[in-house]
Amino acid sequence: MAEENFFDRVYEVVRQIPAGRVTSYGAIANYLGTKRSARVVGYAMGASGAAYSPVPAHRVVNSQGLLTGKFHFASFDLMEQMLASEGIMVEDNKILNFKEVFWDPTVELGFD
Repeated sequence: MAEENFFDRVYEVVRQIPAGRVTSYGAIANYLGTKRSARVVGYAMGASGAAYSPVPAHRVVNSQGLLTGKFHFASFDLMEQMLASEGIMVEDNKILNFKEVFWDPTVELGFD
């Protein structure tokens, strides 16, 4: 049950990421006060397709701006297509202007 609760907390944060912005697994973990749980945030993103209210999982990438979660989407390039539709430029599976489009939940939402 605790794991489901953590996943729900992750989804609450991800749902607040504005279109055209991205964050990282680690930034979400840090915001939730579980700095070392970036991998668990990744597991939550992998399971987010089953979440009741849609979760824009395509807006969560690794700390280098790499689309490491793209294998969890229905097609190989769907994550990149979804990001491109929001104006985010991707090349070789990496967000080109990562620092400019990065959304830090600790800054944007304050402390949890």
